[in-house]
Amino acid sequence: MAKIAITGAGSAQANGVINCFLKNGEDTILGFGADIYDLMLCKAHSKHLIPYASAPEYKDRFLEVLRKEKPDMLHFQHDQELSIALKFQKEIEDIGIRMLVPDYSTIDSCVHKYKSWEKFKSAGIKVPENIIIKNENDLKYAFQKLGNEDGKVWLRSMKIGGGGKGSLSTNDLDTASQWINGVSGWGEFTAAELLTPKSITWLSIWYNGELVVAQTRKRHEWAHKALSQSGITGVTKVGETCLDEKVDEIAISSVQAVSKIPHGVYGVDMTYDMKGIPNPTEINISRFFTTIQFFAEAGLNMPVILRDLCLYKKFPKLLKKINPLPDGLLWVRGMDCTPRLTTIHEIKEEIIGAERYL
Repeated sequence: MAKIAITGAGSAQANGVINCFLKNGEDTILGFGADIYDLMLCKAHSKHLIPYASAPEYKDRFLEVLRKEKPDMLHFQHDQELSIALKFQKEIEDIGIRMLVPDYSTIDSCVHKYKSWEKFKSAGIKVPENIIIKNENDLKYAFQKLGNEDGKVWLRSMKIGGGGKGSLSTNDLDTASQWINGVSGWGEFTAAELLTPKSITWLSIWYNGELVVAQTRKRHEWAHKALSQSGITGVTKVGETCLDEKVDEIAISSVQAVSKIPHGVYGVDMTYDMKGIPNPTEINISRFFTTIQFFAEAGLNMPVILRDLCLYKKFPKLLKKINPLPDGLLWVRGMDCTPRLTTIHEIKEEIIGAERYL
């Protein structure tokens, strides 16, 4: 039995990971979080309130709790916290705590979307053209160069953050200018060619450059999409296991573009362009996506695989490294209800009139 600490406890980012470990039932789970109300909803065996990673007292308090609890393994479920904590990685490891994470340079490249875009492009991977918007002239040029047949471009923040942070699609220069100005975003936004709404994610675990396991999941809908101007919230409502060798190829190339020796968790987000080619848009680095419980319920518990590699250097016994789960499994989520693992066949049998929709 191991003692495992998970950060971001109680949040959507961490709940699925904690549930995966609890499903396995072999370990003691410590939940570390900065939101006291999130922690109240956390199912970890013990819950520890720590400051936000951006707070000046974060490092000292975090290390204090780690020295007291002495977990065997530490896993971060938030990009910003990970990038800050890795600056004192040696102090964490000196306590006797293990982590399976990439090097700091890889983390830095992935949490800053423009840096990873540059690496994708340098590796010859098909990506949408991007322009950093420093001023009004850059914005005007972006509309001229990148606008689609309707004149639309895609704006998004280069800062750390998920959920389509700061994203906007528009063909109106004034609207775009007001949007960036409203968040003091000049120099921190990019404009890009607009891709299709169709997206797919490839989640993988690597160990010293070797691919251990990867599973593809396509997204049918975003949850709470009405709350975002772009319709992208970063919260998957319906996901489906699938197999696409082209996606596998592009995802592997994307990982290798940002990391010479991949090590840890790499989640490659891709969006299809107008020609049907999946373009990598970012890599969620060293953390599992919010729907990771989907795979565990289907028979692939990736957090436990990560634990086994981190603590015991134990590799999983799988019939296939890439996409070991069957195609067509659905994970349906909603607020204040338990997610459900199902299939199209089950939905049609259970819901009258479903054939009109599916």
